[in-house]
Amino acid sequence: MKRLITLFFLLALPGGALTQTTHQTAEGTVTVTPMITGLTEPWAIAFLPGGGKLLTERDGRLLYFGDGDPQAVRGVPRVAAVGQGGLLDVVAARDFAESREIFLTYAQPYQGGARTALAVARLSDDAGELEDLRVIFAMSQASGSGRHFGSRVVEAPDGTLFLTVGDRGAADRAQDPRAHNGKVVRVNRDGSIPADNPFADGAEALAEIWSLGHRNPQGAALDEDGRFWTVAHGARGGDEINRPEAGKNYGWPVISYGRHYSGGKIGVGVEQPGMEQPLHYWDPSIAPSGMIIYDGAMFPGWKGDIFVGSLKFDLISRLERDAGEVTEAERLFEGDYGRIRDIRQAPDGSIWFLSVGDGAAYRITPG
Repeated sequence: MKRLITLFFLLALPGGALTQTTHQTAEGTVTVTPMITGLTEPWAIAFLPGGGKLLTERDGRLLYFGDGDPQAVRGVPRVAAVGQGGLLDVVAARDFAESREIFLTYAQPYQGGARTALAVARLSDDAGELEDLRVIFAMSQASGSGRHFGSRVVEAPDGTLFLTVGDRGAADRAQDPRAHNGKVVRVNRDGSIPADNPFADGAEALAEIWSLGHRNPQGAALDEDGRFWTVAHGARGGDEINRPEAGKNYGWPVISYGRHYSGGKIGVGVEQPGMEQPLHYWDPSIAPSGMIIYDGAMFPGWKGDIFVGSLKFDLISRLERDAGEVTEAERLFEGDYGRIRDIRQAPDGSIWFLSVGDGAAYRITPG
């Protein structure tokens, strides 16, 4: 039976389905409205000019929501839907109104395993198909592990693309300058290497590498100055927020504020010369995923704040920034929505989030 997907703007649904609710926050009362239901493992949502939306499901479906009925988009690359892998992030290019190009990240089947890959494609005029799909980055090595694909993509103001790549369960490779595991990579839109990448000549490290020593960054965003931020899973504790800078090493698995799941110590402790400190860390872990830095007008009191979804505690962490310090200020909706995977700011300034546990997309508005 074909799965029913519903796009709606109703106050409530009959039959005990998800309903609109209000919540008290430091910014005042907010309303959370379920907007899309019937989803299976939603991973990312993107807003298109004119009001359309694209949404990925991890099993390999790319869905388009416009004025009419929702539709599955054809031409999506084959994915390895294993463990944490599958069809992952989706982002509309800044010039989508002219180019109709989107960026997709996914676990690409390769040599009996899978690897994190980044593709660009054109969404057809009727939004029914991907055209001229090109893979512009793929990890040099595949792994049979189903863990730690990372896989958030962000288009920088200069048009280059940042992609987070997890360590794929091979922690030591996060420190290997000749492996893509545990790195942030940066490429041009055609897949070429930006001339100002820190290792662009390839002499010391792979030319695509922007920064190294990351465990599994599943959230990424730009701030008001166009600087790139990430949030990454730790092990048992040690989830961390970083602002990765060119050529810098963020420590995994040499330093960490967490411990192994066995309880054992990770690396040498929490400090090591030549390795960066996180701007914020959680212990115990919240299992962070999607991330935004809010810059809309709908919630003026939240402008500049960081929002991070939690897969473990079913909440949204709101963090404030002050003089370079990042502090958790509030935990929103704890336990009300299951496993929050993605958070995005909509063009109107509302905040949307995806709940894996509910199979739904929600919209946050004032009042």
